[in-house]
Amino acid sequence: MYDVIVVGGGHAGCEAANIAGVMGMKVLLLTMNLNNIADMPCNPSIGGTAKGVIVREIDALGGLMGVVADKSHFQIKMLNNSKGPAVRSLRAQADKRVYPKKMREALDNNKNLEIKEGLVEDLIVEDNIVKGVILDNGEKIASKCVILTTGTYLKANVLVGSENTPSGPHGEGRSNHLSDNLKKLGLNIIRLKTGTPERIKASSIDFSKCTEELGDDTYYTFSHDIKPCYKINEQQKCYLLYTNEKTHQIIRDHLNESAMYGGYATGVGPRYCPSIEDKIVRFADKPRHQLFLEPESIYYDEWYLQGFSTSMPRYVQEEMVHSLKGLENAIITKYAYAIEYDAINALQINPSLENKILENLFTAGQINGTSGYEEAAGQGLIAGINAALKLQGKEPLILKRNEAYIGVLIDDLVTKGVKDPYRMLTSRAEFRLILRHDNADLRLREIGYKIGTINEEQYERLQKKKKDIQKLKEEIKRWGITLEKSAIKFKENNLPVPKQNITFAELLKRPEITFDFANTLHKFDYDKEVLEQVEIEIKYEGYIKKAYKEAEKLKKIEEKQIPEDIDYKLVSNLASEARQKLSEVRPKTLAQASRISGVNPSDIAILAVYLKKEYNHE
Repeated sequence: MYDVIVVGGGHAGCEAANIAGVMGMKVLLLTMNLNNIADMPCNPSIGGTAKGVIVREIDALGGLMGVVADKSHFQIKMLNNSKGPAVRSLRAQADKRVYPKKMREALDNNKNLEIKEGLVEDLIVEDNIVKGVILDNGEKIASKCVILTTGTYLKANVLVGSENTPSGPHGEGRSNHLSDNLKKLGLNIIRLKTGTPERIKASSIDFSKCTEELGDDTYYTFSHDIKPCYKINEQQKCYLLYTNEKTHQIIRDHLNESAMYGGYATGVGPRYCPSIEDKIVRFADKPRHQLFLEPESIYYDEWYLQGFSTSMPRYVQEEMVHSLKGLENAIITKYAYAIEYDAINALQINPSLENKILENLFTAGQINGTSGYEEAAGQGLIAGINAALKLQGKEPLILKRNEAYIGVLIDDLVTKGVKDPYRMLTSRAEFRLILRHDNADLRLREIGYKIGTINEEQYERLQKKKKDIQKLKEEIKRWGITLEKSAIKFKENNLPVPKQNITFAELLKRPEITFDFANTLHKFDYDKEVLEQVEIEIKYEGYIKKAYKEAEKLKKIEEKQIPEDIDYKLVSNLASEARQKLSEVRPKTLAQASRISGVNPSDIAILAVYLKKEYNHE
């Protein structure tokens, strides 16, 4: 018998299987095709706005995505680098051939993990407790926990115009019966849709008509543990281009032939990553839309047309692509398509990602209604951790909204549910100033160490970093600059000269001053990440203190637990919608209850009074 069976070898499945193995569980990873482990069926990138922070958090907790991305990318840049630290995120162009290879190597090095090919079509369930899986050939495999990370394969249909093909991504097989069997077991099944754009033959592109997009000239890594594995001057180029009025007219002329607008699709598509025809309809006033050409691999002759996702018929796609500057003679090697698939209602999931109806069943990734590799990987990591913690007889890891983007993601899913595929955005995180790219390890590595996903060496490195940060903060508050000696440096750099002698801490509060300049006045012998951390903490000190103060308020209300046996019908004066939503979601705390759509502050006040009266709630 296995401790944990993970179903699906995508980004969620890889993280779930690996971390459960790291925590000492005997794990079986089942996938329909061994060649598709850590596959990247859509965009060839890891990270992005908000998503890059999730990757850093995965790494801080002992996950694989950051390390694998660092070993396999050929371009990397910090998005929003000119803006404040709250919105900065890494994005890397990953090699679609190298990334899966490096991930498989990492999984194969996990001594507690076994990988097999197999199609799961049902669960072994006794008294609403999951005890294993049943394959399509009838074979039964027992386990103490099951984690479903099925991606877009549940009753998947590929849509191209009016064509509707029962198929998974890349024209592969799909899971025909698992979602139906989950429905029989009491789970609510919803239908979602996503899509992918065309792939273009590189030699048919006129890159001279496009604008070069280069990687940054600063070294970056997602991982907190490894050094950069690339050379700045050898990064691959990407290219920027735009749609035009001709493109828009072609789309308008053939709108009713697309799967979505022609009525051939039943699933709900992603609001924040729409198809190009959806963009033309929703933003009719826009004269053009931004697109990117991104290489899929240094080993392939295919480029990804980012931002041009569509479900138009193939002949229309030809016209659309050829209307773009630089792609007049483009050869399409893979046509765009939309894909529909089954998912479960996220309101039936606990914050631990264990199912509310079926004990010992965890789910992660697109089956929970999310979109994106990073969102899937983050959930997979937490599902794997919590399956292991449950088998160890320990409390689950529930990351709070002020602790991690992963915490925001999961809280949004299980509290609000989804109507369309969920994508992480910085705007979803009310504490984004303290959920930054640069401090993921400071936020989460202590947690990883306590649960056994971070080793002693990693922990000691974290402690040294903390000590260095504290030491440097004390030094810059103590040490000052002398105008006699430093005025010339300010003038040479076209910076306003201070009117009096000030400390380095006071100097760094100025928006135009960085440690790069401070180092010309005094040599600070610390690692770059320590200097960066201190600079941010000093420069944004007031805002950060305010954010932590708000987080403390949240913590107090998060501690007010709602008993599992509460009957909301007995809570007088609750609005009918609030009563229905509270009964459906079954929130764990008053804070979670307050975030449910349809539950108003007045309902929370009534509930708080009821809990104090009936349960001696303070």
